[in-house]
Amino acid sequence: MAQIDTFAGVIPPVLTPFAEDLTPDHGRFVDHCKWLLAQGATGLAVFGTTGEANSLSVDERVALLDAALEAGIAPDLMMPGTGCAALTDTVRLTGRAVAAGCGGVLMLPPFYYKGISDDGVFRSIAEVIDRVGDSRLRVYLYHIPPVAQVGFSVDVVGRLIEAFPGIVVGLKDSSGDWSNTEALLKAFPGFATFSGSEVFLLDNLRGGGAGTITATGNVNLAAIRALYDAWQSETAEALQAEITEVRKVIQAFPAIPALKAILGSYHDDLAWRTVRPPLLDLEAEQVSKLLNSLQSHDFDLAA
Repeated sequence: MAQIDTFAGVIPPVLTPFAEDLTPDHGRFVDHCKWLLAQGATGLAVFGTTGEANSLSVDERVALLDAALEAGIAPDLMMPGTGCAALTDTVRLTGRAVAAGCGGVLMLPPFYYKGISDDGVFRSIAEVIDRVGDSRLRVYLYHIPPVAQVGFSVDVVGRLIEAFPGIVVGLKDSSGDWSNTEALLKAFPGFATFSGSEVFLLDNLRGGGAGTITATGNVNLAAIRALYDAWQSETAEALQAEITEVRKVIQAFPAIPALKAILGSYHDDLAWRTVRPPLLDLEAEQVSKLLNSLQSHDFDLAA
């Protein structure tokens, strides 16, 4: 496979802050994006699962993207999530991202209808690409069957790469199944395969992968980036063990509320704890337990 310019490194799926009335908080969103870049993010996967994207309307996503761009965040660093249940919504968001100069989009499979065949998955992505009709488009497939219940098989990934060379360029594997990631790495050398968890970062890099797009990058980015930078060093195994332990602490709680609670502590800003229904904020006792557990692992909660 020919090499082309793609994302690589540690990319956080950016949390979406909300105001008290549950509207997206543009100011906090922009500030968080800038903070993540300062912490070492190599890109920003806005409007992913962690960003509560499917609780946001198309207009809300567009407005947040525009706010980030107007604040001076480079579009080539942004990988907006554009996959929606409605084909036309996906096309609109994807076209807007391309027009803005975003470095790529992260696209879910058709996630509402179940029992979808590979032909159906292929057609859903192909239809978006054809309707957008822009050679600048770079698609990163978002494989998250534990949530979507529909995924991208190795076969359909190969079909998409063959049908849209230079457009379908990567994949985020949030299956939690290392054997699936390994199969992709072996089948498609040069394809930008990201692990959906930093737990697999070292293995992914050793297999030729591009890096990780991981939720905990919102709060532990510097440590995850340190492993990415030193993955060929003698310290890599120890660095991997450290970030894996932090991940285990966080994932013992509901992920998005937990990450927002940690950010609230980081920035001494309780507004960060707000999530949109159907999610619920962590109870005070849960927050205390989470923060104490992190501190026991020498996790720095200071901004």
